Amino acid sequence: MFFLGPVAAAIIVYLFLRMQVWSKPDAQSVASHGLWVGIIGWMASSLQGAMSAGIIRANPMGSSAPATPDQIANALAWPIVASLGVHALGQLSYPAPKAPSRYAELKIRRIGDFLPRKLAWTTAAIFGYAALAIAWIATLPGHSSVLPTPPGQAPPMDNGYMDQGQDGRIQGSELALWLGGALIVLALGTWLVLLLIARRRQLETLDGDDNRTLRTIATNRLLRTVATIAAGLATIAGNFASQPAPGAAWQSSWFNVLGLINMAVLAAMWWWRVPELPSILKAPQATSAKTLRSDPLTHGAARLSISLGAVLGVVGGLALVAGVVAILVASHPLNPWAFPTVTAFAAAALLIVIAAGEMLLARNYGLPEAQVHWPRQPVSRGLLSFAIGSALIFAVAVAFAVAAEAQPFAPRTWPAALVLSAVVAASAAAAIIAVRRRRGIPESEGEAGLDAALRAISLYRIVRTLAAYCLGQAAALLLITGDAWYSVFSPGSGEYPLAPSPANTVGMVLAAIAVIVAVIPVRSLLATIPRAEPANLGERAQ
Repeated sequence: MFFLGPVAAAIIVYLFLRMQVWSKPDAQSVASHGLWVGIIGWMASSLQGAMSAGIIRANPMGSSAPATPDQIANALAWPIVASLGVHALGQLSYPAPKAPSRYAELKIRRIGDFLPRKLAWTTAAIFGYAALAIAWIATLPGHSSVLPTPPGQAPPMDNGYMDQGQDGRIQGSELALWLGGALIVLALGTWLVLLLIARRRQLETLDGDDNRTLRTIATNRLLRTVATIAAGLATIAGNFASQPAPGAAWQSSWFNVLGLINMAVLAAMWWWRVPELPSILKAPQATSAKTLRSDPLTHGAARLSISLGAVLGVVGGLALVAGVVAILVASHPLNPWAFPTVTAFAAAALLIVIAAGEMLLARNYGLPEAQVHWPRQPVSRGLLSFAIGSALIFAVAVAFAVAAEAQPFAPRTWPAALVLSAVVAASAAAAIIAVRRRRGIPESEGEAGLDAALRAISLYRIVRTLAAYCLGQAAALLLITGDAWYSVFSPGSGEYPLAPSPANTVGMVLAAIAVIVAVIPVRSLLATIPRAEPANLGERAQ
């Protein structure tokens, strides 16, 4: 059961990346796919939970720090495995060739053919720097922590900090073994992913130049991510080395010089240039919301639909902020139903805005006698599959919440989640009916397909909202009831591990993916909007 959470997160990430290139793996969608691989891989690479590795806390009621072997291993392993796994899933999620004849190059592809030289040498230098920092702390001794002074007793030496306790640390050689092992695993994993990038099949929808550049882009994003992880390992070593020894001159604060280097590496890797596909550079101005709004040939109905996308972003953000503020003000103590309510409120608000947008389109541009054009494929297979997978994840989270309810002191959250989900489902049904029954928009000869394209965009937004809601609601349930994980799935030995609950980890991953899904633009559908001289429907609609 320990690997159930990471496996579920990997499946969701794979489906999300697959969704980007499922329907039409052209240059634009492939570029978007690579961008999301970089974003998710960067998010998964955080070593924040391991920054205090090796520190022995004196105050048991204070913040925890991984100090035992199993805690250090978990804190270091998961970010490294997760970030490398995301980049590997990025290569595996590309569609397989479907043409009867496969396109191939006679030249054998090697890692060096796609390796950005300057970035590769910079990454190697950062790995060397991390190795030196780890070797440095291997020579440092450990020291025991000093327990806080019990109430009513005077400290043996009053230095201003003795009554709060003094943190200790493990032997430097022990932490150096873990950090060195993590650095070696990171280097080997990077080489394996680079090998996967080099030997992956060509994408038949791209030409040779695009395929070669695509591998360079994947290599670029991978090296930038692993460079930040290596710098993070050095920062952990610097934080360990900066920890002062207990005594009369002990101080409660210190400065980690290697942390400044880590910030410099983060900034450099963040701003490092990513190559672009040649076909995108050679192509005319790509179809986007900005170009459609600025083009005088864009139909007024299309402009309204595009503006609705910006309104949805504002409404969703305001709904979340208002919900969180209401929770903090009204919940004393915090009600376990609060966060599921906020998630449902935000989703329902978005769906109501979509339905209102359809009514506005019908009022301003629709005519009763105009023919209704339903899109040939209302929702792409990728988005539909991802939404179904999100609903299954939500069902599993509800099942876990039901099982957790039987444990002592566990909150009873699943009834509220089901009631709120029924409200969201009703809002989605109303939005779909509004799209289906909206009056048709008259189309001239150069505007064929406009009505169907606008309906497809609205349906995309509805399904996208439902998928994000299912993931967000599943995340809320897992985060609220996650502490009951080891009670529901009791270890065979009867001893409960000190590691965080896998349910909490999966909940945080699902929450991050839900936010990402909620803001995915309809860029691929904008190209289906025809741009011709619009008919003068403004006066007819008044």
